Amino acid sequence: MAPIAVITGASSGIGAATAIALGRHGYKVVIGARRIERLQRVAGEEGVALRLDVTDEQSVKEFVREVAKRFGHIDLLVNNAGGAFGLNSVAQAVDDEWIGMWKTNVLGLMWMTRACLPLLRQARHGHIVNIGSIAGFETYKGGAGYTAAKHAVRAITKTLRLELNGEPIRVTEIAPGLVETEFSVVRFHGDRKAAKAVYEGIKPLTAEDIADCIVFAVTRPPHVDIDEIVVRPVAQANVTTVARKVTNTRKR
Repeated sequence: MAPIAVITGASSGIGAATAIALGRHGYKVVIGARRIERLQRVAGEEGVALRLDVTDEQSVKEFVREVAKRFGHIDLLVNNAGGAFGLNSVAQAVDDEWIGMWKTNVLGLMWMTRACLPLLRQARHGHIVNIGSIAGFETYKGGAGYTAAKHAVRAITKTLRLELNGEPIRVTEIAPGLVETEFSVVRFHGDRKAAKAVYEGIKPLTAEDIADCIVFAVTRPPHVDIDEIVVRPVAQANVTTVARKVTNTRKR
């Protein structure tokens, strides 16, 4: 029987790439997100697409209830849903942006993990993969809301590893640097020009690069736990130190 993988935020970006990669490695993928039409395209004929809003606890409960009814257990939970909103200083912080980031990155992860743990415990070997960020251990101006949320993801992941010690459930954090997905488009509220500027002059990571890391972690022998993987583009030394190639656009 194929192992069952549940992936949140899988309608695009890292979540979608992970679903496709795990499917190729023999997993039965059950994917959740709000954009059900896109989700169904990612799932294809072999996967299962179910609507999920991780910021709504009732939606999480309904999603996991359906997974339990269909499969009775899961082998892998990938808490991928997350995101950043805005780039304001603490002095100019927008309440709704901070609340949105905490509900998506932190409460949603907790609700999903809490609901899925009984199903993970029904598997011979379980695995929880949390998608964090280098923002989980670094900071930058304008990023307090997002870095605080990702610091929380890191703390939750480490705490889970302590709480589940002695059980056959592995816990992994993947902490990417600059990955070109819809992340910056969402952060800048649809301003694609501002989003594009984030990646100008460098070759950023792709969603597929992160999916490769996830596949590596989850396909190790059951006694091997990859605690964390920090992955950045070569041009990025830390969250703010990025070597960009300047294109000379002056006319001659």
